Amino acid sequence: MFLAGDIGGTKTVLALYEEKSNPSTPLAEENYPSTRYESLNQIVEEFLRANRPGQKRVHRAAFGVAGPIVGGTATLPNLPWVIEESKLKETFEFESAALINDLEAIGHAVPVLGSSDLATIKEGVPEQHGNIAVIAPGTGLGETFLSWDGSRYTVHPSEGGHADFAPVDQFQIGLLEYLLGHFEHVSYERVCSGTGIPNIYAYIKDSGSAEEPDWLTEELKKAEDPNAVIINVASDEKLACQICTLTAETFVSILAAEAGNMVLRHMTTGGLFLGGGIPPRILPFLRKPNFRQWFIQKGRLSRLPERVPVRVILNTKVALIGAASLVLQQAETSGQISPST
Repeated sequence: MFLAGDIGGTKTVLALYEEKSNPSTPLAEENYPSTRYESLNQIVEEFLRANRPGQKRVHRAAFGVAGPIVGGTATLPNLPWVIEESKLKETFEFESAALINDLEAIGHAVPVLGSSDLATIKEGVPEQHGNIAVIAPGTGLGETFLSWDGSRYTVHPSEGGHADFAPVDQFQIGLLEYLLGHFEHVSYERVCSGTGIPNIYAYIKDSGSAEEPDWLTEELKKAEDPNAVIINVASDEKLACQICTLTAETFVSILAAEAGNMVLRHMTTGGLFLGGGIPPRILPFLRKPNFRQWFIQKGRLSRLPERVPVRVILNTKVALIGAASLVLQQAETSGQISPST
C-alpha cells in the first residue's frame, strides 16, 4: 500500500492506495484543516489510524507541498511546519517518502489526465513526446515543464513565477511602473495570481483608466474574497462593469504572454496546460481572442506557439493524483510493480 498527499496552507488532503490502484481512485481519502495541526506527522498518524484496512503496512509515500523543498526538507510559507523526508520515513517506517513542490505534483499528473479532467481553449497539433508546459495561477503563480526520457515524462522544478514581469504593451508598461512604486521586485506572480488581481485592479482604479462604481465599492468592502467579486462581476455582461472587465482582460493577456514565453523557453511542442484555481473560473475570458493573440504573438517565432494546444485543468485533485503517480513510477522503477500498472 502507499500514501499520497496534497499539502497546502489551508487544507491537507491524504489518500491511501493499493499498489495497482488508479491514481484517481484511492481506497480512502480525507481532508484536514492544516492550521488545526502542529505538523504533517500528526495528520498522517490520524489518517492511518482511521483508514488503514487490517493495519496493513504502508510502504511508500509522496506529498505535494505548497512551498520550496531543499535537501529533502520543505518549509511552507503559510504554515509553521517543517517537513522532512527522513523523519517521515523513520516515524512511519516507509521504505521511501518523497516531498515535491505542488507544481511538480501537477506535472506528474498531466500524462494521466483524461478528457473529462480538461477543457480545451486552443486547438493545436501536438508533437508526440514533445515537451509539455504547465503554468498555474492560484494564490501564487507556479510553473513547471515535462520532458520525455524515452519511456516516460520527467518533471522539472521551476520558480519561474518569480521571474521579472515583462510588459507587452503601453498599458502594461504603466502597470509595471505603478507596481515598482509599491514593490522592490515585480515578478509575474505580482500580476498573474490571486495576489496579483488586486494589484491590476488598483492600478486601473488609481490611474483613472476606469472608475469604481459605488455599489462595487460596497461589495468589495464586505467580501471575504474580493477576487471572486471582481471575476464574477467581470463575467456578468448585464453589469457591464468596465473596471472589472479590464482587470480580467489584463490578467488574461499577461497569463497568455507568459504561457507563450514558456513555449519558447522549453520548446513545449507537446502542449501547454493551465492549472491552479483561477483558470477554471475565467474560462469564458480564456476562450476570447485576447488569449490567443498574446499567446502566439512572438514575432519571428509566432508559428511555434501557434501549433501548441492549450488546455485548462479542471480536476481539483490534480496535485493528489500527481503525488500518487510519482509513487507508482518509483515502485515501477524499483521493480515492485509491473509497468502495465
